[in-house]
Amino acid sequence: MGRAIAFDLVNHSSFDTLTLADREDSILQDAQKFLGDNSIEYSHLDVSHEKEVTTFFDTHDLIISAIPYSFNYLLAQTAVQTETHFLDLGGNNDIVTRERSLHKQAQKKGVTIIPDCGLAPGLVSIITQDIVEHLDVVDTVKLRVGGLPVDPQPPLNYQIVFSPNGLINEYMEDSLILDHGHVKTKSSMTEVETLSFPKPFGTMEAFLTSGGCSTLPTTYKDTIGYLDYKTIRYPGHCEKFKLLLDLGMGQETPVSVGSQHMVPRHLLITLLEKTLPSDGRDVTLLKVIGEGRHHHKTVRREYMMIDYYDDRHAMTSMMRTTGFPVSIIAQLIEHGTIALSGVFCPEEIVPCQPFFKELEARGIHIEQKTTILQK
Repeated sequence: MGRAIAFDLVNHSSFDTLTLADREDSILQDAQKFLGDNSIEYSHLDVSHEKEVTTFFDTHDLIISAIPYSFNYLLAQTAVQTETHFLDLGGNNDIVTRERSLHKQAQKKGVTIIPDCGLAPGLVSIITQDIVEHLDVVDTVKLRVGGLPVDPQPPLNYQIVFSPNGLINEYMEDSLILDHGHVKTKSSMTEVETLSFPKPFGTMEAFLTSGGCSTLPTTYKDTIGYLDYKTIRYPGHCEKFKLLLDLGMGQETPVSVGSQHMVPRHLLITLLEKTLPSDGRDVTLLKVIGEGRHHHKTVRREYMMIDYYDDRHAMTSMMRTTGFPVSIIAQLIEHGTIALSGVFCPEEIVPCQPFFKELEARGIHIEQKTTILQK
């Protein structure tokens, strides 16, 4: 994701200096090969070293975090301290809540902090805001997103497009929903439904997972009647993967196997990385449906995106659809389109139409359709 963000900044932004930082020199070397000869500077940085991070932040106007979410609250604190704008990809509701507690401090320092700037949350958050802006009353919003292999292979018809540990978290942690003024939790990998996409995909399945809607249930508690988030997969995936988790393969408590102690999750991650492909062509499917009323008519607004692997730049769709949104948001700050200080989530601060326009310029097309259901 960091490579995709850097790629987009090189090709679209006008920042004076761009720095790509990581604690692993080999990762920086691989990134340099991927990005080619350009103006990017490469810096060794270990975010667990506080003084090192503070010095790095002090020399930059804006920081984008594409590292595990567990670091993001500490990085946001440093951003406030050094008066540096800060964006991240989210991934954990508790961390985002802690980041939002820095709002007043960020306001005083004139700093803009925006977590959840990836695909889901991120892109879907801004689509939700667009639905709210176009309807007088919003009854339901259904968010459906999935990163998938173009050529699915058994047994799971899935390929690794981001951290397997993060995938397990999404499948195991409870899903947040908004149900008529109440934010509730439901078990993930439940409420399996089918939905249709154009060929070659056809009928797909979707089921509740955690993290995708992040702050949306809270932001729109008094605005949207019902909202939920489900992950899209090829049919049958949920049943197979849920069986593994029901057997305890996602647990982090060690179990005894003969004379050995083993963490089931570690074994599952190892087997997933060994068995599932990670370098095949991928596709990102998105379908968001909002229903409500506008000018006394019952209206449905539907958004659909089918984004493929970029053969020209050897870039996965998941890299594009996760990395480009946060880069675009950074550039909206750069150009002064986003100028408020404080901590905001995307649905609260990112202007929808300029954002969609920038996605379109990068070949990420979101088809929008409005249907009058009843006059």
